[in-house]
Amino acid sequence: MNDRAADRIRFVLDGAVKEVGPVDPTLTLLNYLRETERRCGTKEGCAEGDCGACTVVLGELADGKLRYRAVNACIVFLPTIDGKELVTVESLQGADGALHPVQQAMVDCHGSQCGFCTPGFVMSLFALYQAGVAPNRDRINDALAGNLCRCTGYRPIVAAAERAFTLPPVRPADSAGLLRSIARRDTLAIEHDGRRYLAPTSIAALAELLERYPEAHLLAGGTDVGLWVTKQHRELETVIHLGQVAELGQIAVTSHSIEIGAAVTYSDAQAVLAEQFADFGEVIRRLGSVQIRNLGTIGGNIGNASPIGDTPPLLLALGASVVLRRGALQRELPLDRFFLDYRKTALQPGEFIECIRVPLPAAGDAPPAFRAYKVSKRFDQDISAVCAAFWLDLDHGQVRDVRLAYGGMAATPKRATAAERALCGQPWTATCIAAAMRALDGDFQPISDMRASAAYRRLVARNLLQKFFLETAKRPGATRLALQQGVPA
Repeated sequence: MNDRAADRIRFVLDGAVKEVGPVDPTLTLLNYLRETERRCGTKEGCAEGDCGACTVVLGELADGKLRYRAVNACIVFLPTIDGKELVTVESLQGADGALHPVQQAMVDCHGSQCGFCTPGFVMSLFALYQAGVAPNRDRINDALAGNLCRCTGYRPIVAAAERAFTLPPVRPADSAGLLRSIARRDTLAIEHDGRRYLAPTSIAALAELLERYPEAHLLAGGTDVGLWVTKQHRELETVIHLGQVAELGQIAVTSHSIEIGAAVTYSDAQAVLAEQFADFGEVIRRLGSVQIRNLGTIGGNIGNASPIGDTPPLLLALGASVVLRRGALQRELPLDRFFLDYRKTALQPGEFIECIRVPLPAAGDAPPAFRAYKVSKRFDQDISAVCAAFWLDLDHGQVRDVRLAYGGMAATPKRATAAERALCGQPWTATCIAAAMRALDGDFQPISDMRASAAYRRLVARNLLQKFFLETAKRPGATRLALQQGVPA
């Protein structure tokens, strides 16, 4: 492919390649669809990736196969869909005017009332349909958790999800060839009104660009940066997108660690992490909707240094480190030395996160206990009031090593070092845990805000540590399920 049009965005829409000239680097896909393409089926509800009314589906080649995923168009910047296929609700109707099975199922099951949210639901169902396997109720609930409806009560929409798979199947035209024809080898570089968007395709090119523009804003999934534009109305002078850097999108499991590229999405990391640490997979499932997990990245969750990010406490408890790069130079830093203060990290100008390294227990060793807990007002896609993760290595009932990490308790995600000291070398007993719970008061002085009071956070932090003890103390007959349901062991 000749990349002579390095400043033009190319994507596939309705079976043809669409080419768009230099645009505002932070023009959202939602606004482009509504104002330029006049595809007004995609709605704006919240403009922050919560309501799902703006859901569209993006297709791309993954391991040589076409994969479709639902995303929130309201926080996706148009240039980031370069090289992908875009599917909107208007794309689903057949050439003869026939409805797609998910649309027909919504009609048959009376899944629409006022209709405002309906296109978003249809697109979430379309992405589920493209997986090709009839889903169970849990998968349907998960697929629809990022779409809000005020009218139907969801029951008929769930019924439509089930019915769609009983209708005659429809598959879209194979766009793999078109996607290969627009695959980019060089950097996409857009200049507009003095602002620029750069999307390198290699880590070397990324490092070079960051040395040239050390103050640039790094963009991965946009689940945080997108809100700077839609809610704070900020104008970003230089944006460097990480999503096209092949090396940053890789995840590898070795005999001693999991290495997660900084641009690996939650969706891609979830199964790998859950295989080794079940609670990690469950926390990822709850931290956002399918649409958000398809965009957001663990690297971004670390890089934005939010005190209420959900993955940093888990990674702290697991003893993770970050591999940082500036130019050709690399350094590895334990994650508990990366967070310096509120929204402040150890990154130097021109430096970026290359990957996250999560250690694994040595082969043959009994794996230490690991638990993670998320406490929030809603079960699905809510910001934590407190997130806690605990890692425990016992030697014949004595605490050989322990890491206790919390989010929502301080200006940064933070380990409870005083509580850890109270536990190390001690027997794993209720008396020992009581001392550690008291020590937590020296580790954290949380604030009160809209999510929780300081007193509530302190109480929850203590109780989660107690919960961890109850789940790992190996009392006869005690199971995690029994303890979670309040059944006496």
